[in-house]
Amino acid sequence: MKKAYSLFDFSQKVNYKNEILAGLTVAMTMIPESLSFAILAGFPPLAGLYAAFIAGLVTAVFGGRPGMISGGAGATVIVLIALMRSHGIEYVFAAVALGGVVQIAIGLFKFGKFIRLVPQPVMFGFVNGLAVVIFMSQLEQFKTIVNGQTTWLQGTSLYVMAGLTVLTVGIVLLFSKITKAVPASLVAILVVFVLVLVFNIETKTVQDIASVQGGFPPFHIPNIPLSFETFKIIFPYAVIVAAVGLTEGLLTLNLVDEITGTRGNSNRECIAQGSSNILNGFFFGMGGCPMIAQTLVNLSAGSRARLSGIIASLTILVIILFGAPVIGKLPMAALVGVMMMVAITTFEWSSLRIINKMPKHDIFVGILVAVITILLHNLALAVLIGVIVSALVFAWESAKRIRARHFMDADGVKHYEIYGPLFFGSIATFMEKFDIQNDPNRVIIDFKESRIADMSAIEAVNNLTRKYNELGKVIELKHLSEDCRILLKNAAAVIKVNVIEDPTYKVVS
Repeated sequence: MKKAYSLFDFSQKVNYKNEILAGLTVAMTMIPESLSFAILAGFPPLAGLYAAFIAGLVTAVFGGRPGMISGGAGATVIVLIALMRSHGIEYVFAAVALGGVVQIAIGLFKFGKFIRLVPQPVMFGFVNGLAVVIFMSQLEQFKTIVNGQTTWLQGTSLYVMAGLTVLTVGIVLLFSKITKAVPASLVAILVVFVLVLVFNIETKTVQDIASVQGGFPPFHIPNIPLSFETFKIIFPYAVIVAAVGLTEGLLTLNLVDEITGTRGNSNRECIAQGSSNILNGFFFGMGGCPMIAQTLVNLSAGSRARLSGIIASLTILVIILFGAPVIGKLPMAALVGVMMMVAITTFEWSSLRIINKMPKHDIFVGILVAVITILLHNLALAVLIGVIVSALVFAWESAKRIRARHFMDADGVKHYEIYGPLFFGSIATFMEKFDIQNDPNRVIIDFKESRIADMSAIEAVNNLTRKYNELGKVIELKHLSEDCRILLKNAAAVIKVNVIEDPTYKVVS
C-alpha cells in the first residue's frame, strides 16, 4: 500500500544533502524557463521569477506531496497572453488571483480526486508528448535576434552552443553512473560554468535573456475597476488558468506517485496551488503551477521531501536580491543540456516496447494525446480529449457486452436473464432481445448479472413495459441491486412495473 503523507512530513527521514543539492539544481533550471515564459507573454521578467519564488515556496510547504516543484510555468502563462494583450497586466494579476480562489474551491469540495480517473494510455501519451515538448522547447535557445528577426545561430556561435550542450549531456550520463551522492545535473552545470569562465568562451548566457536583478516581491492590489463588467472579463481566464494549472499539477502528482511509490493528497495540492496564485496576484507574480520538468530534475537528484522545493524557491529569491551578477553569466548551454536529459528520461520508452501488445484503441488514445500535447502545447485539452475518447471507447465496449438468456418455466412464464450493464450505450441491443409479440402474458426479467445504470436505462425499461402492457401482458423485474431499486423508486412517476423480492417497493403495472 502506498504511504500517505501527513501535514508537514517532518517525521519522515530527510537526506539533507540530497535535498539541498537538488534544490540548488532545480533553481538553476527554473530561472531561465520562468524568464523565457514571462518575456514570451509580454510580462516584466521579474514577474516570472516572483511567480517561481511564491508558487515554489507555498506549494513546497503546504502542497499535496513532497518532491513536486511549482513555479511560473508556461502552461498557465500561455492562457493569459490574450488577456495581457487586450487589457494589460493589471487584469492578468486579478485573473491569477481569482483563478486561485477557484482552485481552492475545487480542493475544498474534494474534486481533486477525479484525476485518478485518467487512464494509463492517456498518461503514456501525456508524458511522451511532454517529453517531446520539453526537448523541442530547448531548441529555441539555439536562436538569436538579429535586426528584430529571430534566426538560428550561425558558425562559431552555433558550434560552441552545441558543443557545450553535448558536453553537459555527457557529464550527466557519465557522472550519474559514477555516484549518486551529488546530482549529476548540478555537477554538469558547474563544470560547464567553470569552463566558460576560465577559458573566456563566448556563448549565450542567462543575462542574454533578461536581467534577474530585483527586490523582494512588492505587495500590489490589481488596479482594475471593481465592477461586474470587469468580473465578466477576467472570470473566463481565471477558470481556464485554474483548470490548466490543476490538470498539470494533478497529473504531475500522479506521475510522482508512480515514481516514488507513495501517495499524495490531490485536494490539498489544489488548495496549495490556489493559495500560491492568490499571493501571486497580489505580489506581482504571473501565476504558476507544478512544473513537470523541474519536478523530474528534483526527483532524479534524489529528493523525496519538501526541503528541496523550499531551498529552490529561497535560492531564487536570494539570486533576485543578491546573485544576479553571477547567475547572469551562467551559460544557457548547460541548462539546455540538463533539460534535454530530462526530456530523454521523461519519455516512457517502455510504452514503445509494449505497443504491439496494447489494445488498438489504447494505442490510438496514447498517440492522440501525445500529438495534441506536441502541436497545441495545451496539456489540459490533450488530457481532457484523451479521457473523453477513453470513456467513449469504454462505453462502446461495455454496450457490446449486454446479453440475454431466456427460457420458459413449468407455469408458462418466460424468463429473461440479463448479463452486462444496462445504460445509454446498450439500450438498443437490450430492446432487441425481447420477442414482445410472441411472449406469454407474464414475463420476468432477471437482473442478477446486470444493473440499471442511468436514466436512459430506466426509459428503456419503461418503453418495454408499455409495449407489453399494450398487449395485456405483465412484466416484472427480479434481483435488482439496491441502487437500482432506488433509481426506479425515484422514477416511479415515469415507470410503472412490478419489482419482485422487494417488500419496500411494489408498483402494480
